[in-house]
Amino acid sequence: MSTLGVVVLTYNRAPELATTLAALGALAERPRIVVVDNGSADGTSALVRTRFPDVELVRLEVNAGAAGRNAGVARLDTTYVAFCDDDAWWAPGSLGRAAAALDAQPQLGLVCGRVLVWREARIDPASVAMADSPLPTVPGLPGRPILGFLCAASMVRRKAYVAAGGFEPRFFLGGEEELLAIDLATDGWALAFLPDVVVHHHPSARRDASRRTSLLLRNALWSAWLRRRPVDALRRSRIVLARTARGRERATAVAAALAGLPWVVRRRRVVPLYIEDALRCLDETGGHAERRRRRRDVVDSGVASGLASGSSNRLAR
Repeated sequence: MSTLGVVVLTYNRAPELATTLAALGALAERPRIVVVDNGSADGTSALVRTRFPDVELVRLEVNAGAAGRNAGVARLDTTYVAFCDDDAWWAPGSLGRAAAALDAQPQLGLVCGRVLVWREARIDPASVAMADSPLPTVPGLPGRPILGFLCAASMVRRKAYVAAGGFEPRFFLGGEEELLAIDLATDGWALAFLPDVVVHHHPSARRDASRRTSLLLRNALWSAWLRRRPVDALRRSRIVLARTARGRERATAVAAALAGLPWVVRRRRVVPLYIEDALRCLDETGGHAERRRRRRDVVDSGVASGLASGSSNRLAR
């Protein structure tokens, strides 16, 4: 019998986390829930202990970024692990549908659901891009094939995640899914977008949009040079840089990427040609999706900040 756990990553967002945990706790699937507190200083850990005693808490002394999820997965022995951010929650029935898809298809390593943003439930641009994935369909597999995902809307086969090494700690946060998606596919796992799996996202006002822009660019450059052939890594770098406006964030990202070059060289592992072919296909057709995602990040940050003042992380690739 398949078992199911949910890892929720949080940092200094106690009010948002309370909403998320209440929603997850009300789900009929009754998953095991692990909260990874990335060293919050706003009473997050105390809130979990007092208001949600059935939730397992992992408190990290230092903010590990996306790699904090690795500590949450390590606490679980479930067949599948769903991920959730502290300003998002899975819709009723969606955990069960995601798990059923994984049960039915042993070659599936990860499924990603459709993200609906704010109360008006507009579809996240990354979800639109995944629904329009140009990758060829695989007979017998559900949904659309993808080579990237939105972590907060995804469920992974735990053994596949562990074997792939989880999220890379050096990436911190921002586009961390790209490298893991490539590694899962290289290990022989299929990834699929399932539109009937739904996750709600109400972006928090507590975010640093400028830093996120820099991290997204740096991590995209690192992903390219960690896994792709030199000619393809160079082409990918040019594409990513061309889609990023010149400015302080871009200069910071390029400097950070170059500073990490010795580490990249040591960790470099080129993907098989069939994976590179899929990545080339996405390079050629995914530009609009990436631009929409970056605009979404900026817009959501601005709207969230406006709401907060008034009242008081490439996915398709």
